[in-house]
Amino acid sequence: MSKKTHEQQLAARKAQRQAERAAERAKQRRMVGITIAAIVSVVVVIVGVVLIAANTSDQETPVAGDTSTPSEAAPGNKPVSIPTALAAPLKRPAALPAEVDCSYTKGGPAAKKVNAPANGKVKAGGTTDVTLKTSVGDLGLTLDSALAPCTVNSFVSLVNQKYFDNTVCHRLTVGEGLQVLQCGDPGGDGRGGPGYSFKDEVFPELKYGRGTLAMANSGPNTNGSQFFIVYGDGSGLDPAYTAFGTLDANGLKAVDKVANAGVVPSENGGPGDGKPATEVKITAATTASKN
Repeated sequence: MSKKTHEQQLAARKAQRQAERAAERAKQRRMVGITIAAIVSVVVVIVGVVLIAANTSDQETPVAGDTSTPSEAAPGNKPVSIPTALAAPLKRPAALPAEVDCSYTKGGPAAKKVNAPANGKVKAGGTTDVTLKTSVGDLGLTLDSALAPCTVNSFVSLVNQKYFDNTVCHRLTVGEGLQVLQCGDPGGDGRGGPGYSFKDEVFPELKYGRGTLAMANSGPNTNGSQFFIVYGDGSGLDPAYTAFGTLDANGLKAVDKVANAGVVPSENGGPGDGKPATEVKITAATTASKN
């Protein structure tokens, strides 16, 4: 074999080794990219869940930041799927006394002028029907005083004072683990309340599934007027939000349509958290005691 031929073979083998190393590095870069994308996806889901418990001084909602909207909706602004099974009826592991003491603490500006309920004994039993007449149809709520008597007492008081009339549901979330429609702020930006607060009525066994009605808050014992309806998956929520009733089947169908129309994402909440693309306006709220 000539010296020239030998050198050519060495050069060919060197070039082959270089090509193989380059291919391996490219493969590793691709794997790193996939790993980073997976991590980012997990972080996005975790952030969406954590936001529900964010605490701000002037906000009763379970999310930090406002609901200002960019001009275009980003991908991921609609639910991939919505569970259809209704949540099991919620019950306290131990029944409350026949009456409980309720206290409503004045504080903070009121988004709409109302009177706080009187402090004192409240019946811890029975249900109250509330109809929210909205731009997407009637939402039939059943409030359960055995679950949260002080919350029901406050909610009924606000309904009777027309606090919820002509207000919009300012927030919709569509991600896995957090599928809720949030309402109850007359200002429509997620920061308003009734000018008073009251304590949580929670217990460790609380679960939030399709049809659950619960209070939004900005930390422990900061309940006011904002509430949310779990229309699908609420598995990402800790038992830190007072559940006080349910939404009926027809109401859930209406909310499903709103959810499937998507979210106009907020700057702070990600593509699956912001104002509903289909406006939900509560034109009037009425009550009817059942027992």
